[in-house]
Amino acid sequence: MRYTKLGRTGLDVSSVAIGAMTYGEPDRGHPVWSLDEASSRPLIKQALEAGINFFDTANMYSYGSSEEILGRALKEYANRDDVVITTKVRHPMRPGSPNSSGLSRKTIMTEINNSLRRLGTDHVDVYMIHRLDNDTPLEETLEALNDVVKAGKARYLGASSMHAWQFAKALHLQERHGWARFVTMQDHYNLLAREEEREMLPLCADAGVATMVWSPLARGRLARPFDQAAATPRAATDGAYADLLYKANADSDRRIIDAVGAIAGERGVPRARIALAWLRRNPVVAAPVVGARTARQIGDAVASLDIDLTDDEARRLEAPYTPRHDFQGVSDEREMERIKASVPGYANL
Repeated sequence: MRYTKLGRTGLDVSSVAIGAMTYGEPDRGHPVWSLDEASSRPLIKQALEAGINFFDTANMYSYGSSEEILGRALKEYANRDDVVITTKVRHPMRPGSPNSSGLSRKTIMTEINNSLRRLGTDHVDVYMIHRLDNDTPLEETLEALNDVVKAGKARYLGASSMHAWQFAKALHLQERHGWARFVTMQDHYNLLAREEEREMLPLCADAGVATMVWSPLARGRLARPFDQAAATPRAATDGAYADLLYKANADSDRRIIDAVGAIAGERGVPRARIALAWLRRNPVVAAPVVGARTARQIGDAVASLDIDLTDDEARRLEAPYTPRHDFQGVSDEREMERIKASVPGYANL
């Protein structure tokens, strides 16, 4: 396993992170593709045995079930001081409750305690805002997050998809007030989605902020031929991913995916290893967040660390790319509606 510092911190994280959105009781989240506890635990154990120490979850993943499953598995299989746990806050947790979502001081203070209880730990290593909350003053959010760190409930802070100017503003306010600073940005980046190269990644590089990449394989599209885009249950049913299918860029996507397949064939390795190895060429990427549902997927993620693409191979992968819409994560309104629609019995949770 390879390890890297998380940005300008002294924190060592594995160059692969396990995304625990995949793990959660189906009746509390995504019945088509989430794995229950019995199926999740062997994968978490395999990741630990491979040297992975970086685990990412969120309070809203299966409405707390992901945190519970991850927390119990790590408690049994690992020393707490040897693993790095990240979780997030922003999205609704209690239907009908006006303060169950967002980034107000009240919500942040409530949800950090709920997450710690579910994870079975007294602190998380990185506490992240899942998206911005435009209904709460940014200063209120940032000061509350600073207080979470000062209280010892989080070691570091992170953020997720937003516009670069918004992230720059947040970093400026944190510096101005002497508040704990965001040390990581979890953003959407892969061979089919490179718009972050315009502003966000250069900003992170300049500010010393490491990135954690969500959807590094474009929901598996980079791991299989183009005409098998919806070959997995998640790709076929995850409504929040509909905006990422890039129908207007189908020809470009096909040529990129074909290039991944060609290079994988030449090297005699699975496609996923090539797509993940490409991400490591960007020094601002600390780790892809891999939502592994099988032992093979974990094995491919780890094995990708042994692949160093040549400059010529990288050019072949990058050349077909065409600009696409400025995707920063679906809007809050559409995301909320899709979350509600995707969970049977949401109103009864």
